[in-house]
Amino acid sequence: MLSFADRLRPMVCDVSAAIHQEIEAGKQFLFEGAQGSMLDIDHGTYPYVTSSNTVAGAVCAGAGVGPNQINYVLGITKAYCTRVGEGPFPTELFDEDGRWLAEKGNEFGAVTGRPRRCGWFDGAALRRAVQINGLQGLAIMKLDVLDGMKTVKLGVGYTYKGQKLDLMPCGADQLAGCEPIYEEFPGWTQSTYGVTKWEDLPESARAYLTRLSEVAGCPIAVVSTGPDREHTILQYDPFAA
Repeated sequence: MLSFADRLRPMVCDVSAAIHQEIEAGKQFLFEGAQGSMLDIDHGTYPYVTSSNTVAGAVCAGAGVGPNQINYVLGITKAYCTRVGEGPFPTELFDEDGRWLAEKGNEFGAVTGRPRRCGWFDGAALRRAVQINGLQGLAIMKLDVLDGMKTVKLGVGYTYKGQKLDLMPCGADQLAGCEPIYEEFPGWTQSTYGVTKWEDLPESARAYLTRLSEVAGCPIAVVSTGPDREHTILQYDPFAA
């Protein structure tokens, strides 16, 4: 371990002071969070959470910058839902559609090789994420994974003990008792792989994304249609904010 000390020593500094020095010089910073919002220890599906805060507000405490210095928050999500490990997952699929998402989306653990839990998109969960992160835009990943499905469903809320919920509840016990409310969209056979213009997407794919944005209460800035950087639709440039 001591052999690494000399190599690491030049990299150790007062991070907050260094960031502010660059901000004062007119530089911009991009902070990237780790793990999903619903794994946040305070706002996630406790006890099925991680040991730290994963929401956007953690940037301020972690990097030592004030809230007024964050000028844009972009939320990143897949066009369908996945979950790793235990915990309630109202839109989880156990049928052929679930296997489709796991196989075509390559949703397998890097170490174990086991398939991740997959399901339809949960708009009520995204609405919660929009609120607790203050999201100003969305980046929708892996739209092309949905290509070829006969029907695509979008979760728009839940029923819980006879009541309709439009927002994901925080408690895992309550969430486990929720039944999803779906809106259905006809699938599309036209490939979206590599598409770079919104108008070139199949009509049903555009309708699905538009409704997803409405349910979330947040505009879509970016749509990813493949694994390469160029496989991207920019509705607007989030980094120009």
